Amino acid sequence: MNLSMIERGQALWRPVEATLRALQAPAQLAARLYVGSVFFRSGLTKLRDWDITLALFQDEYHVPLLPPDVAAVAGTTGELVLPVLLVMGLAGRFAAAGLSVVNVVAAISLTDIAAAALTQHQFWGSLLLALVLWGPGAWSADAWLRRRLSPSA
Repeated sequence: MNLSMIERGQALWRPVEATLRALQAPAQLAARLYVGSVFFRSGLTKLRDWDITLALFQDEYHVPLLPPDVAAVAGTTGELVLPVLLVMGLAGRFAAAGLSVVNVVAAISLTDIAAAALTQHQFWGSLLLALVLWGPGAWSADAWLRRRLSPSA
């Protein structure tokens, strides 16, 4: 393989790479919106009937290290506050990390979790991990604040 073939390959790849870079911000936003809505709706469901939520944490969800009533409050609070931060992209990595903890605890606290439910938790976890690693993206409050607070060059 000679140098001109490598250069041609690079020239062909540049627009593909530019397109992929341009898709990063909308993909990160889509991930934030999707995962945020899943957890926020779960938190709202828990709030709608608090007595059932407490009963579930007593009988079904076996959260390690926390009494059931504390776990119910902590889990519900996390499912209502962290998704809002995540969707806004405000403290985006923190919100994604916090929801990762909520996700893992939810998956391990069920004594009998269906395979399809476990697959959903794994998918949400992979999206959250990507947001922890790469951040909430250019279309986020974090990015906006960074641009506003950075000294001008």
